[in-house]
Amino acid sequence: MSDAPSALLPPEEIERKSAWIRELETSLADVIVGQRGLVRSLLLGLLTGGHVLLEGVPGLAKSLAVASLARAVAGEFSRLQFTPDLLPSDLVGTEIYNAKDGTFTVRKGPIFANFVLADEVNRAPAKVQSALLEAMQERQVSIGGETFRLPEPFLVLATQNPLEQEGTYPLPEAQLDRFALKVVVDYPTAEEELEILERNARTRPVGEVREVVDLQQVGEARLLVDQVTIDPRLKRYVIDLVQATRRPAEHGLAELATRVQYGGSPRATIWLALASRAHAMLAGRGYVTPADVKAVAPEVLRHRIIPTYEAEAEGLDSDALVARVLETVPVP
Repeated sequence: MSDAPSALLPPEEIERKSAWIRELETSLADVIVGQRGLVRSLLLGLLTGGHVLLEGVPGLAKSLAVASLARAVAGEFSRLQFTPDLLPSDLVGTEIYNAKDGTFTVRKGPIFANFVLADEVNRAPAKVQSALLEAMQERQVSIGGETFRLPEPFLVLATQNPLEQEGTYPLPEAQLDRFALKVVVDYPTAEEELEILERNARTRPVGEVREVVDLQQVGEARLLVDQVTIDPRLKRYVIDLVQATRRPAEHGLAELATRVQYGGSPRATIWLALASRAHAMLAGRGYVTPADVKAVAPEVLRHRIIPTYEAEAEGLDSDALVARVLETVPVP
């Protein structure tokens, strides 16, 4: 598909309303070495309003990247370290009894922020995950039988350690599905690690994140994402990709029929299209191409595809299954 759709957003409008994105990337690069894929994924979450899950071993700048993004945006930020003894009230807040007049007052928890860093989210018990799930999906929490709306925008940026590590627990599938993207963070290259050494092997850190954008500008950019054109043929391509994860045999992937336990939900379809639009805007285009869809598909689908035991025995994880789907489903 080489022809661009009609009625495109003017490139100058995209540049004008998203100029802060380049400044934001520069500001983040002052403290984060490499990890361009991680920064791009955080920007996709910021532009679409989608929650982002970062997975990787400790020490790969996951928490630093999230905290730096929040500092660069003039919004309220809170960080919560998830531990096995965490209580739901530690997250959402609780009612405090006033003995003087016999009344209860609500003390709101750290979830009431624009950017919430849920650090090592897969170390918390099920009740805490349930409270976080309500906040992520409904954009509201319940305290003492009363419902409170969360601030807008509201974005959960969670980190988790690989499940093989001690003290970690798999997140429920329903909660994983609420994350728009799952990003796997890898080790830096030797050159990047040398720069990390030069910057940080000292008593005073080098580089500081600058505040470069406010919430109003973020909101304007999100409205711009909604105006990015996606051709009907590409909409069908997005649907075909997700359908292929559910019924592989109907899409030329009969060998995966016994290797996929659960495929992508309708949320996968929605986020695949929306993240593709944001990816196109980051490239300065007012229309989506197949390359945009393929670029975001692994992060949208990897946590929504559950391999069977047979697949795991063969060493096929969800990333391998997504790659096979992308190779097979024809591009319009």
